[in-house]
Amino acid sequence: MIPASPGPLSAADRDGTGLVCVGEMYGLQVDQLAALLNLTAREASAAVSRWTRRGLAESAALGPGPPWLWLTKAGLQVCGLPYQATQPALSRLAHLRAVTAVWLALQEAPEYAAGGAHWRSERRLRSHVGGRLGSREHLPDAEVHWPDASGLAWAGECWAIEAELAPKTVSRTTAIMRELLARTGDYGCPPDQARVPGLAARHARAVYLCTPAAGRTVARARAALGSLAARVEIRPLPASAAWP
Repeated sequence: MIPASPGPLSAADRDGTGLVCVGEMYGLQVDQLAALLNLTAREASAAVSRWTRRGLAESAALGPGPPWLWLTKAGLQVCGLPYQATQPALSRLAHLRAVTAVWLALQEAPEYAAGGAHWRSERRLRSHVGGRLGSREHLPDAEVHWPDASGLAWAGECWAIEAELAPKTVSRTTAIMRELLARTGDYGCPPDQARVPGLAARHARAVYLCTPAAGRTVARARAALGSLAARVEIRPLPASAAWP
């Protein structure tokens, strides 16, 4: 999991934090790296150069806007991350940027740091599932975990996070919502533990962050849920999620 930002970091701490976060999010654009570590554009570019020289990361202009950065096999090993080294897929760049923008916005919320919340990335969830994810089973874009001792009204909750850029069908979106809200087991658990009647739901709520077009479909899907609709929140995507 990725914890809330601990505040001002030394240069060495920034390197460690930055590398881990790049690995957890599949890859970051350099402007988002700068926002994450509270660096200027020049300082962020210097960090990227330092990491690529050491063979810990690779960087390239994969699409519009600033270059992207992702970890090599050596970088993942240094960070203790169990993932396979791979360049972010071109078809997922806009979505990866949007999910990272959601995470950065959460980092700026006072409650996130004060409550000791943790972000569990989709990449982390997928690694727990391994090859056991069914063809129709859905992974959220992330989970946010709130410790029991946070003192907040939602202490102890786990939220499913979804960043929606383009609308799916209403029926598909409704099915995903029902799946998220009915789940009881962790990702990667035995199938017979994933949804057990009578057990507490894993996700206290599903939080959808949407473009205007996607938001309309998500709202229609939520309306079809009946009493479960109270556990679905719909919010606009942060402005920084926009594809440059």
